[in-house]
Amino acid sequence: MLSLPLVGDAQQSLSPMSPAGQTVTPAFEGWYKNADGTYSISFGYMNRNTSEQVDIPAGENNSISPGAPNQGQPTHFDPRRHYGVFAVIVPADFGVDKRVIWTIKFRDKTYAIPGHLKPDWEIDAIQGEASADNTPPKLRFAANGMAGMGPGGMTSTEVLKASVGLPLALTMFVEDDAKAEPAARAASPVDITWFKHQGVGVVTFAPKTVRLPAVGGTAKTTATFSQAGEYLLRIRANDGAVAGAGHAQCCWSNAFVRVTVTP
Repeated sequence: MLSLPLVGDAQQSLSPMSPAGQTVTPAFEGWYKNADGTYSISFGYMNRNTSEQVDIPAGENNSISPGAPNQGQPTHFDPRRHYGVFAVIVPADFGVDKRVIWTIKFRDKTYAIPGHLKPDWEIDAIQGEASADNTPPKLRFAANGMAGMGPGGMTSTEVLKASVGLPLALTMFVEDDAKAEPAARAASPVDITWFKHQGVGVVTFAPKTVRLPAVGGTAKTTATFSQAGEYLLRIRANDGAVAGAGHAQCCWSNAFVRVTVTP
């Protein structure tokens, strides 16, 4: 069993930061109820390095419990704090006493954070931020496809195919309510950013971020992979300041796409 001090350290993320050589810790963001009665438990992370990117494969050193070690958590960690990067779905009868624990072992340190359904941790901004009735953007993989929103987002059922060194075209369809900035709604853009979420090699996006009008639109990029293997890419659509309001989970949605890359 992991001791409680390790859990506390993971959540607070107060250790000094430096360009490289620091730890990576998980963070519990809160939970929200899904339309089908299940619940999504949202997690983020803190990479205390200001420039070093870290990769920790799913398994003994990067696991979710109970259940399979790989439940969609990131294995690639960009520098600094990242809010609500994935969610674990639990059943309607999960209850307030059970826990979903994300454990990261890295640089001789072990950090674990429990996710739960305690009422004080409910994320109500998915249904509309109190100050502006702002909801996260809706994301689709096809123009008339199913929409996903919120930190848990949606994962494409299609596995894309790519080859090492050859750009893969990616397209996201985005819709937003243009309520992120009530005083100047027409000027409130939606930023679409692509990330490597899981995978063995380097992924280069061109461009990495696309800015759309307040109501959304179509965002396009290409992804080029340095190594063959299985990848999971994350797309974040943000209609507010993630760094300033990340804890509220009010302003963005995630989507995930799987890619098989061959030599």
